[in-house]
Amino acid sequence: MQHDMDHAMTIVDDYPAVFAAWATRRITRDHVEVIVKAGTVVPAEVRPAFEEAAIDICQRDIAVRVREPLRALAERMHPREFTQRHRDAAASRCVRMLPGADGMSDLIATLPTVIAAGMLDRLTQMGQSVKDAQAAGTDAAGAGATARADAATGAGAGAAGVAFGDAAATGAATEGPDTRTMDQLRADALADLVLSGAPAVDPTYGTDAPGPLGAIRARVQVVVTANTLTGTDHGPAEAVGTGLIDADTARELAGQTSSWDRLFIDPITRTPVETDTYRPTASMRRLLQARDQHCRFPGCRRAAIRCELDHTIDHALGGHTHIYNLAHLCQRHHSMKQFTNWNVTQLGGGVLEWTSPSGRTYREDVPIPAVCFTPEPDPPPGAGMGDPFDEPPPF
Repeated sequence: MQHDMDHAMTIVDDYPAVFAAWATRRITRDHVEVIVKAGTVVPAEVRPAFEEAAIDICQRDIAVRVREPLRALAERMHPREFTQRHRDAAASRCVRMLPGADGMSDLIATLPTVIAAGMLDRLTQMGQSVKDAQAAGTDAAGAGATARADAATGAGAGAAGVAFGDAAATGAATEGPDTRTMDQLRADALADLVLSGAPAVDPTYGTDAPGPLGAIRARVQVVVTANTLTGTDHGPAEAVGTGLIDADTARELAGQTSSWDRLFIDPITRTPVETDTYRPTASMRRLLQARDQHCRFPGCRRAAIRCELDHTIDHALGGHTHIYNLAHLCQRHHSMKQFTNWNVTQLGGGVLEWTSPSGRTYREDVPIPAVCFTPEPDPPPGAGMGDPFDEPPPF
């Protein structure tokens, strides 16, 4: 509703001549929409002249046939040259991802029109080639995809393949006719080119030879429960930083991965408390910063956000990346623990016990927050009732 109101105000306020022409039935509502859309690039100072010229064009033909003439008119009437504006606009080219529902996302590329049109045309040609090969009863497309997969992953010679990785994308069987639509073929071809191709020119190596950019492979961090991984349930997994993915895709990715990192998560707080890797997770860092508040060496109050996370028992000596084997130390005291005879042990619950080179011990308790929420104590029995003899008699 608000969008419709804003659009109506734009027509009335910014295009009064167009609105008047519509009111007098010189043009139709469809003409108005086309004029307003084409006029978005026209500065306010030349908009009245654009309106008059656009109305004259619209009076000669129907709305669907005046779109291109109106776009050309808007470009001609702009005070800046199109080449200059395109050069500025090209500086904003980008690629972004918008997570969607049901394990799908939109990958949007903002590119110069000639590049985008060329990409779409090539993807369409690739998709049409697959359809033509299927119609002719050949398996050239499937054989080509299989050969490419074998070269990239070392799969066996008997592995089946479908052009553009359809089996990996949809979980469909690789045997039988290819029933994908042209849109699906274009999407699969784009994914295959980006994930396994290499740039035509590699500035990291040279201008006329392949370089290390082509060796870069895509990485996706996936978090999946053990039950989903083993097939006990079919709950979704999480692609970290993007969204949820289906269980079948998570299992297929797991089968192609040489190693996994376990995360042990508190079932109540849902906070990771231990991981197999050396570096703690972001959630563990936040928890430890809130717990430690500052460097945990006795007397040091350097803020935790400016400290380093130290494994109390060295990770190289078998120490786990667990919240009860981690503590914040400033760089000075971290180095002192590492290279002098100062020793520290964790007593549990985040309590540290330091031992000096002379053998004296210092207990470092978990800091108590200066500001925190505390429940009010319950009043003692009878409090607030007053002395019954102080009350006036009921008669």
